[in-house]
Amino acid sequence: MDVADLREFYASRLGQATRRLIAHRLRDRFGDLTGATVLGLGFAAPYLDHPSDGAERSLVFMMAQRGVLHWPEGQPNAAALVEECELPLLESTVDFALVIHGLELTDQPSEMLQEIWRVMSPQGRLVIVVPNRRGLWARSDATPFGYGQPYSRSQLQQALKETKFSPVGWSQALFMPPSERGLLLKSAAAWERLGLRTSPAFSGVIIVEAVKQVYAVSTRKRSRRMLPRLRPALVSFDVKLPRAK
Repeated sequence: MDVADLREFYASRLGQATRRLIAHRLRDRFGDLTGATVLGLGFAAPYLDHPSDGAERSLVFMMAQRGVLHWPEGQPNAAALVEECELPLLESTVDFALVIHGLELTDQPSEMLQEIWRVMSPQGRLVIVVPNRRGLWARSDATPFGYGQPYSRSQLQQALKETKFSPVGWSQALFMPPSERGLLLKSAAAWERLGLRTSPAFSGVIIVEAVKQVYAVSTRKRSRRMLPRLRPALVSFDVKLPRAK
């Protein structure tokens, strides 16, 4: 799916219900973003309009294969078309990242997660939303969650572990069938409550919050200091050549 398909989906009745249900589960994951640098990767724009209001800066990166749309509406553009494995940011730049319609659609999930790790600050938080392999939504192409590679919780946990992220919280969303039927849409909240109580393993999407693992560096080597900036920096080096004997 390209961005035009995604925009069309979120403009539909089913898309609007989807956004409300996922946004409700994301609310506790966002926390206080005052003064933070926030990154949305994939197609995160529908979920960042309000939670990132207090952020120092907010960026939306859309994957090169799918196109890009202006964001936010009515304001200077903060969206860009990028290669998901080569983000145009310096190290330790991002404080909070939301990835949705991203990880399951890339051909290089490990490389994508490694690149996100590179740009995350040591205290940064990553939230990923992916289709649940066991859920109905991954089996239907009526929504964007029916495309790409769905994940089980164990698969997602292993992928994060291999790329030096530590999961700190899990949640689920989308328990109603992926249908435009009016009765189902009206009862979406009831489906959500029932699913969370009785069958959380069969949600439409899995949501995980993870933090960047940072390991100690030997003091014998002088490490380069990473500055959280969004503009290029020139670094000069003093090189001492050995004296000729």
